[in-house]
Amino acid sequence: MGIVRGKVLAHCALVLLSLWLCTHSLPIGVDTSNENTEDKLDAPQSVNTGLHYDRYLREVIEYLEKDPHFREKLENANMEDIKQGKLAKELDFVHNNLRTKLDELKREEMNRLRILIKAKHDLQAGDGWKVDHLALLKQFEHLNQDNPHSFEPEDLDRLIKSATKDLEHFDKERHDEFKRYEMMKEHERREKLKAMTEEERKKEEQHHEEMKKKHAEHAKVNHPGSEDQLKEVWQESDGLDPNDFDPKTFFKMHDNNGDGFFDENELEALFTKELEKVYNSKNEEDDDMVAMEEERLRMREHVMAEVDTNKDRLVSLAEFMAATKKQEFQQKEEWETLEQKNFFTEEELAAYEQQLAKEGKMILDQAVELQKQREELQKKQEELNAQKQGLQQAVDELQRKKALSQSNVKESEAMGVGSEPVLNVQPTQTPSVL
Repeated sequence: MGIVRGKVLAHCALVLLSLWLCTHSLPIGVDTSNENTEDKLDAPQSVNTGLHYDRYLREVIEYLEKDPHFREKLENANMEDIKQGKLAKELDFVHNNLRTKLDELKREEMNRLRILIKAKHDLQAGDGWKVDHLALLKQFEHLNQDNPHSFEPEDLDRLIKSATKDLEHFDKERHDEFKRYEMMKEHERREKLKAMTEEERKKEEQHHEEMKKKHAEHAKVNHPGSEDQLKEVWQESDGLDPNDFDPKTFFKMHDNNGDGFFDENELEALFTKELEKVYNSKNEEDDDMVAMEEERLRMREHVMAEVDTNKDRLVSLAEFMAATKKQEFQQKEEWETLEQKNFFTEEELAAYEQQLAKEGKMILDQAVELQKQREELQKKQEELNAQKQGLQQAVDELQRKKALSQSNVKESEAMGVGSEPVLNVQPTQTPSVL
C-alpha cells in the first residue's frame, strides 16, 4: 500500500535532514595535499528519502559531510539555523575538490531537469493530454537554475528549504490519504450492499456490526510514551522486572544505532506491543494493516508532540529523561484507538462519491473515445489492406503477362529455327561427247 511505503520514505527523509544535528562519529578527513583527493572519496551510500530529488539531496549531504570544517558546523548547528539558511554560507569554506564534485552533481541534476522539460513538451504535443504544469515546475524549486554549472551557497539553501517544506506536509498528506482510504472502503461496502437481496443485506450488516464489536474488544491500550506503556515493553519485550524499570537504561537499550537519539523508526518500534492488542498481522482479512500503520503514525505524532521539544523530529536522551518527569508520563487513561473515531462525515462521503462518479464518467468517456478511435484505425487498416491486396494482384498480373510474353517470344524463336526448308542439291552431270 502507498501509505505503508510512504511511512518508510518519510522516516528516511526526516532522519536525513536531522543528520546534521545528531552525527557523533569521527569526521572523515580530506587530504589537502597535492595528491588527488577526488580519487579517495567514497561513493555516496544509498539512503532513499522518497523525495522527487532524492538522489541529488542525499549525494550533496554525503559529500558535504566529508569536509571536516563543514562537518563541524553541522554538528554544532540547530534546526532553526539550518532552515534559515545560515549553514549554507559555510559552503564557501569547503575543500575545492569537494566543490568540484558538487558542481558535477548539480550539472547532472540540471540535465535531469532538461529531460523533464522535454517530457513535458512531448506530453503537450499529444492530443487530449492534460499536463500538470505546477507539478513539473516543482522539480526546479530545490536548486538555482540561473547558474547551471556550479554549486553555490544558494543551491544548498534552496535544497534544505525545499526538503523541509516537503517534509512538514508529509504527515498531513498521510492522514488525508488514510481518510480517502476509509471513505473508499465504506463506499465499496455500500455498493456491495446495493447488489444484495434484502435478506443478504441484513446478514451482511449484522456481520459488519459483529466484526466492529469484536475488534473493539481488546486489552487496554496504554497511552503511548506513558510509564505504563514503556514498562510493558520493558517486561514483555526486554524480559525485565517492571519494578526495576529505569528510563535511562530503557533509552540506551532501544537506541538501536547508538547515536544518542530515538529516530522515528526506533520510536515507532516501541508501540508494537500496543498495536498487537488491536491488530493481528496474521489475520489481514479481518484486521486492516493499513489502519494499523495509521495508528502507529498517530502514536508517534503524539509522543513527538510531548517529548520533542526542539522539533528536530528526533528524541534525545535529555528530552526523553525530561519527559519522564512530567505529569503526562503518569497517564493512566486508555489510548483512544481508530475504531473509536469517525474520519469523515456523511457529507464528505457524499462529496467523495460524487468525485468518484465524475472520475468514473471521465474514464468511461475516454474508453468510448478510445474504442471509437480503435474502430476508425481498424477500418483504415482494412482499407489499406484492401489497397495493398489490389496492388499485389496488379503486380502479380503484370508479372504473369510479362512471363507469358517472354515465353511466347522464346517459343516463336524456337519455331522459326526448326521450320526453315532444307534444299537437296544434286550434282550437275556434264553430258558426254560422242
